[in-house]
Amino acid sequence: MDFQGYTQATVDFLWGLRLNNERSWFLAHKGEFLELVDAPTRALAVQLTEEMTRAYPKLGLECKVSRIYRDARRLYGRGPYKDHLWFSLRRPAEQEGAIPCFFFEVAPERYSYGMGCWDPTPLTMAKLRARIDRDPKPLERLARQVKRRGEFALEGEEYKRPKGDPGPLLSPWYNRRQISLCRDCNCEGAFFGPELAHQVLEGWRSLVPLYRWMRELSGDPPPDQM
Repeated sequence: MDFQGYTQATVDFLWGLRLNNERSWFLAHKGEFLELVDAPTRALAVQLTEEMTRAYPKLGLECKVSRIYRDARRLYGRGPYKDHLWFSLRRPAEQEGAIPCFFFEVAPERYSYGMGCWDPTPLTMAKLRARIDRDPKPLERLARQVKRRGEFALEGEEYKRPKGDPGPLLSPWYNRRQISLCRDCNCEGAFFGPELAHQVLEGWRSLVPLYRWMRELSGDPPPDQM
């Protein structure tokens, strides 16, 4: 079944989980989680995976949906449950965070989507800087396309000590430890209808040229003519 949208009850449940993050509350409301959050998120993930695979079959993307349960080894004083759910489309790899992926996330106050690489190797980022130093035009072209579209913001941790200054357009790319393009939206409007799938799909498709470029940098080049 295609994605039909989320509901206000989805948002209410996620706020409730954030404010009552304990096992007894979650077990009493687990049916709501499955119906209001898990089911529509998985429907959206399936629909977008099918659409992206049909449009770009050679990318070799696979979908991964997150669990609502936190890793018990990494609670750090937080409750046992996440107050958000996400899924990603990526090529399978041993170090998933080292290669770029497309993502979508739903949380109590927002939803977000985009493309990024959260744990690139130092070699990957050194290759990015070397590419810019050698020939900045390819990334300049991609960065301008993203900027003209105006949908995504460049995010990611920056180095404490800048690595260099290739100019105002590329300096933010040059001096980051991680690279991601993200759009954050309030849980309203398209969020409550099936048109959200189209919104995310069109955003992802606009980032495919940059995804290919980043994947090549990460040492996992996709096939030609994808």
